[in-house]
Amino acid sequence: MVNSNGGPDMTGPRRYLVVGPSWIGDMVMAQSLFITLKQQHPDCTIDVLAPAWSLPVLERMPQVHRGISSGTGHGEFSLRKRRALGKSLKAKYSHAIVLPRSWKSALVPYFAGIPVRTGYRGEMRFGLLNDIRQLDKQKLTRTVQRYVYLGRDREEQGKTEAGPPDTPFPALRTDSERLPELMARLGLQAGRTVCMMPGAEYGPAKQWPLDHYGRLARRLVEAGWQVWILGSGKDADAGDKIAGFCPQGVSNLCGRTSLVDAIDLLAAAEAAVSNDSGLMHVAAAVGTKLTVIYGSSTPDYTPPLADEEHRNIFYLGLECSPCFERVCPLGHTRCLTEITDDVVFDAIHS
Repeated sequence: MVNSNGGPDMTGPRRYLVVGPSWIGDMVMAQSLFITLKQQHPDCTIDVLAPAWSLPVLERMPQVHRGISSGTGHGEFSLRKRRALGKSLKAKYSHAIVLPRSWKSALVPYFAGIPVRTGYRGEMRFGLLNDIRQLDKQKLTRTVQRYVYLGRDREEQGKTEAGPPDTPFPALRTDSERLPELMARLGLQAGRTVCMMPGAEYGPAKQWPLDHYGRLARRLVEAGWQVWILGSGKDADAGDKIAGFCPQGVSNLCGRTSLVDAIDLLAAAEAAVSNDSGLMHVAAAVGTKLTVIYGSSTPDYTPPLADEEHRNIFYLGLECSPCFERVCPLGHTRCLTEITDDVVFDAIHS
């Protein structure tokens, strides 16, 4: 891996260091890039620099050789940590792809001396990156397309100028063998199951009302389903409120599962209903039939990456949509409240 001058060996298979995103959904979408790299260069090696929480998820991606903890918190700058990490990775990689557009995200590949450092123009990264791409937002309308485009060599990009690149769907590996122990630990029973993911880190303008979720849960239980509510500890109160609509058949698992647990539970469920959130992308990546409710965001930008027969999308497209705001600037959130639990129930139950 080191040439006679002590630098990285640019002959032989490519060795990629990908600087990954900081959100669950974006990390799942990044798998489309990893698949693309393997399609183009089957013998390449892909390591991913990412937040520590995402490392177990990366282990579920067959294309990834290993995940490397970034060692920094969300929004933390820490030049000293980034320099030390970069120097520890010297002479190990031939190519770097930097998915975030911030200045600090390009520091580790620079300090590592990786010969080819690719990323979009942003925050004065000249010098840190030496293969800077211009982001065409009109052609690359979706986040996943923007990730995949960075993985294409410049000569390949020239062949796709008429439109965005093909984007293979993420496909997370699941572990059915650990499922019985996991379900026993959580007090869950086998049966016809719908998972609900009522959270959305971005803000309430992306969250379908909890009363709607609660009424939907009650109707599903009455129709013979059981409901598992998934989310972080921050979503525990929301899960309690939903479960309060139906004393039997609803399990609030918010804060009780790891991200890997959620992957395997979603794979075991027959269906899922979610806001536009990170767990929505996880559900799509394990093949669960998915119903997604969009509010301030739009399926044109971050759709569930699944075949049409595996997804239902509810998006009203009001005159004020999409606003991409965290809180409804008009104070009514009609884009969410006017999607009724009746229509969502019909979509799932049918």
